[in-house]
Amino acid sequence: MTKSIKEAETEQLIDAIVEGIQRKKGIDLVKIDLTKINHSEFKYFIICHGNSNTQVDSIAHSVEDTVTELINEKAWHTDGYRNSLWILLDYADVVVHIFQKEARQFYDLENLWADAHIELIKEEN
Repeated sequence: MTKSIKEAETEQLIDAIVEGIQRKKGIDLVKIDLTKINHSEFKYFIICHGNSNTQVDSIAHSVEDTVTELINEKAWHTDGYRNSLWILLDYADVVVHIFQKEARQFYDLENLWADAHIELIKEEN
């Protein structure tokens, strides 16, 4: 079965997001596939964390810059830059969550969406 143009574009977006995160050494990068969840507003969550608000901010900016550079897309909405505990980047079908470690553990999105397929993305060497 061939992929639709929309599916291919979503894969390119995810690849660009992952590249942006890896450029700034985002930690414990996961992709949560929500496509099989009824009534989910999004198709995917990409989640990672950094060790400081400086790193979280840097990862988020890297994602925005990399996505613009590679596929000429801009986030529809961003939130959290003010304190950089949890920055959200909304690309419509894909939402990126960049946490500080303690905030990630507290909100525990991976367990909240435990019925979705969760894929650990290996770090680049």
